[in-house]
Amino acid sequence: MAASTRNLSPLPSIEALRQNMQSLALLDAILESEWQYRYFSFDANWSQTEQLGSMRNGSGDDLFAIFDGSGCFMRGFDHESVMSPWSSHHKKVWPGVLDRVPPQMSASLREPAFHMEDTTFCIWRLRDDANWNVGLVDFPDGNDPDGSEWMLSLVVGTALDYLRFAADYFELEVHLEPVTEIFSHAPLSQQLLARFPTKRDWKGLVADANEIGYHVAT
Repeated sequence: MAASTRNLSPLPSIEALRQNMQSLALLDAILESEWQYRYFSFDANWSQTEQLGSMRNGSGDDLFAIFDGSGCFMRGFDHESVMSPWSSHHKKVWPGVLDRVPPQMSASLREPAFHMEDTTFCIWRLRDDANWNVGLVDFPDGNDPDGSEWMLSLVVGTALDYLRFAADYFELEVHLEPVTEIFSHAPLSQQLLARFPTKRDWKGLVADANEIGYHVAT
């Protein structure tokens, strides 16, 4: 069963999730030079103490994951989901979704960039937690009522999953081997870049990799 707010067990460790989101951001940067057209991004210097991974599909749906010394806080918004605030007259976050967020992560609930008023799901894990957590939510009937299943399937996906994504989103045929190397966090090199169907210039990509926090070969 796929990862979702109703099935948190497939989610990886905090560090594995962070590295996965960095890999996704670098792959998008390799295939697309313009940041605004990328699906995944990662800012290793969001603040002096925080790193931020994000996903935007250009249709109003997004996911943000903030990594800091306390752990990882993640929220997502699927505007077409049953639990979307925009599906009700009251335009309020579904009861329980933002409950029980630990005080160490309360600042994220007030972060303007996350537009928390449009949240459909929220997941977190403190550094010392053995598992990921959600609030006490009475989920409505239906398949993936908060959009967490399809969103999480992308951010915790495999190299093969990214190949399918790239073929659909960028309409590019990408080979599995170099994508697997990026997912394994092999150092970015000009030789590795040459194995992708892209015209990205090396200097610009290095700047993107540095922002993402991905290691570049010297």
